[in-house]
Amino acid sequence: MPPIDRRSFIRHAVLGSGALASGLLTGCNNNDNDSAATTTTASFTHGIASGDPLADRVILWTRALPSANATSTSVTWEVASDAAFATIVNKGETKTDASRDYTVKVDASGLSAGNTYYYRFKTDGNTSPVGKTRTLPQASPDEVKFAIFSCANYPAGYFHIYAEAAKRDDLFAAIHLGDYIYEYGAGADQYASADAAKLGRVSLPANELVKIDDYRQRYAQYRSDKDLQAVHAKLPFICIWDDHEIANDTWKDGAENHTTATEGDFALRRAAALKAWQEWLPVREQAASNPLRAYRSFDFGTLMSLHMLDTRVGGRDKQLDYATYIDQTTGAFDSTTFASDMADPTRQLLGTEQMVWLQSQLAASSATWQVLGQQILMGKMYLPSPLLTPTPQKPTVSFAQYGVLATAFITYQTLVAKLTAAGTPVTPENLLAAGMTASQLTIINDPVNQAIIAAPSIPYNLDAWDGYAVARETVFGSARALDKNIVVLSGDTHNAWANDLQDVSGNAIGVEFATPSVSSPGLEEYIPDTKPAELAAGVQQLIPTLAYADTSQRGYMVLSVNATEAKADWHFVSSVKTSTYTTKLEKSLKTTLVGAGKRKLVRS
Repeated sequence: MPPIDRRSFIRHAVLGSGALASGLLTGCNNNDNDSAATTTTASFTHGIASGDPLADRVILWTRALPSANATSTSVTWEVASDAAFATIVNKGETKTDASRDYTVKVDASGLSAGNTYYYRFKTDGNTSPVGKTRTLPQASPDEVKFAIFSCANYPAGYFHIYAEAAKRDDLFAAIHLGDYIYEYGAGADQYASADAAKLGRVSLPANELVKIDDYRQRYAQYRSDKDLQAVHAKLPFICIWDDHEIANDTWKDGAENHTTATEGDFALRRAAALKAWQEWLPVREQAASNPLRAYRSFDFGTLMSLHMLDTRVGGRDKQLDYATYIDQTTGAFDSTTFASDMADPTRQLLGTEQMVWLQSQLAASSATWQVLGQQILMGKMYLPSPLLTPTPQKPTVSFAQYGVLATAFITYQTLVAKLTAAGTPVTPENLLAAGMTASQLTIINDPVNQAIIAAPSIPYNLDAWDGYAVARETVFGSARALDKNIVVLSGDTHNAWANDLQDVSGNAIGVEFATPSVSSPGLEEYIPDTKPAELAAGVQQLIPTLAYADTSQRGYMVLSVNATEAKADWHFVSSVKTSTYTTKLEKSLKTTLVGAGKRKLVRS
């Protein structure tokens, strides 16, 4: 056999030897030439799922795990308009085999718009659970509701959030913003795994995921979870990947959690990871000529268009790193070079192709709401640099310490203005007489404190849109020029946020609602010496456009959209570390249309 070059190998791997692009997706037998294959019954160990609904079709998924020594498994599928399957509207047969890890994916067509359907799979003598799904409406519905998920880490805790969403009967679909799995190895010293053994949730395989069999085994473990199976059976999913489906802090040519010397070619690892993602999730396959494409749109009549974006893999340039700009001898921050790099017009996040596609989708859509489903925070999240960039000469300043310093300096500035207006000399004695305390005076006279207060505010997370400010302004400019009502859905941070989105000139662009994690820890793990409520309040105080923050609770978000408002409800569970738990609706915020082209975030 002639050697296969890397590009051909990657394309071959992503497409799964052609299996995913062939008859499997139309429900036909794609193993007609495999006359020697051994066919046997299978068990539906990993449940069923549906996804990527359109007006006339929906993806149906299962895994038909065969008994030992089988090389392929024949599976029939049925779609009915009733749970008893008295009226079957479409059915077919397909085969699956080891080349796609015995997963089955069918693009069931011939359905009617805006309808609820039931589906199931069969092998000889064995029937899967029944799933419920829906097609997109063509007429505009009065309201649609979605469960929004992100960051489900199996060893970090139970998937109670999935269980809670599965109990609801008012949701149209689930939108998963990525980190459906995590790639880290097992062991108490691994990320979010300290309690894994006690919870009976030790990661499989034990090694970090690098090869396709590793990723497949990890998906199989996650999909064995009964709560995840329940929500998949109840709702069609609309999914996009983030970084942990491949490796932490992925960009188009690498990842923070990838070392070429020990883990091989990143492109091969990425191809393996994304092939497993395509196999295990109910997503519609994209064109074979563009295997890294995952962005796509879903229209809910003229009420809402949902645009799922890839901000992680296809077009992202490498993240900037503050360490690059800090002189480790003097502790000085090279703000000039940092600002220049941030303003580089060639740095991409979406990539040119996806940006052009998004602009065309926004322009073509007549829907009232344009919803961007994507991974990372889009709002401007700038914090004082001393809170973020420790140096040998200046340890990190805590939020509490910074609050004390800021209060002292605000008091000082207020009293200076008062004394100056009265023609009174600004002396320590007069400041004390005017109301400043001795401790506050000590604080403002400390040169180190003065330097801290004078330091600039900088992005707290360069992996987010804050690290790609030019790309963000391009999206904002397009939305404003087209006068679109933008709602951005975000995940990735493990915390709950709500932001007013403003461009660099302060123009209102839209709002951002960010969902907390299913189980991954939030900022409480990284800033353990700060009380969660104080941390959230402190961040909100420092970021004027931030309407809401919760940095310590696990949960999910419900997005409700009607003709005049888009509302986010944040639901939390008391713990993901215990089998019993309580739930609560913690916060509700909405953006309301007030006249033509006017939007506001209602902070209630």
